[in-house]
Amino acid sequence: MTLRLGYGTNGLTDLRLDDALELLAGLGYDGVGLTLDHMHLDPLAPDAGDRTRRVARRLAALRLGVTVETGARYVLDPRRKHGPTLLDPDPEARAARTGLLVRSVEIAAGLGAHALHCFSGTTPPGTPTDTAWERLADALTPVLDAAARAGVPLAVEPEPGHLLATLADFHRLRTLLGDPPALGLTLDIGHCQCLEPLPPAACVEAAAPWLRHVQIEDMRRGVHEHLPFGDGEIDFPPVLEALAATGYDGLTVVELPRHSHAGPDLARTSLDFLRAATAPARHGR
Repeated sequence: MTLRLGYGTNGLTDLRLDDALELLAGLGYDGVGLTLDHMHLDPLAPDAGDRTRRVARRLAALRLGVTVETGARYVLDPRRKHGPTLLDPDPEARAARTGLLVRSVEIAAGLGAHALHCFSGTTPPGTPTDTAWERLADALTPVLDAAARAGVPLAVEPEPGHLLATLADFHRLRTLLGDPPALGLTLDIGHCQCLEPLPPAACVEAAAPWLRHVQIEDMRRGVHEHLPFGDGEIDFPPVLEALAATGYDGLTVVELPRHSHAGPDLARTSLDFLRAATAPARHGR
């Protein structure tokens, strides 16, 4: 049984990208969850193509796998956190998010990423639920088309407080879209602890056929706060054993976006924790 462990650059925003990648490779990580943002790899920069090629060469030299994440807080609008979303009432605003995701597919393909992550966004006030789901399906269709052409799965993340918040919501989207092959799932282990009816290990088993990306951190029931390992309530060995048993071969990425101030230390201690928690399962390199 093999798990490939990574660390998210949204938890290393005080480091230059080259320094972050060198740090993770030196610690022994198998890969990186690369959030497209202005401080690392800006998807909207005029030279994004050249930067992508340079980062791809760096990843190859360091023998790091990569998944691309699109949860940057202010990449489209400096005044609205995560805005605009795929659910925005303004069609042009929704199109801006769709366009960013299509561009992100291209970057992910250029990096050789195993998946592209995204989430739905929160439902705008006064928006009927059925309308929100229709907007989401319509806005994601061009992204799924681009993902299919590029051969990069789109891994949608259930996010607490969003329209698509649970595994059941993911299946609603999958059904609504007609179960397209390019559509997969990002499973955040902490989110399972936070609000899913099943325990995290059972969530892994239930999600196995659709897993394309995994994020991991500690968390408490009913509180959406990403915590370092040991600060929450999750019993990790059964979760990691269940994950290894699925045959999932993508990255399992530590997700601590509010801990960048301690990023280098947490990258080290998180890897030590996960290596210990995977025994007797073997971590991969």
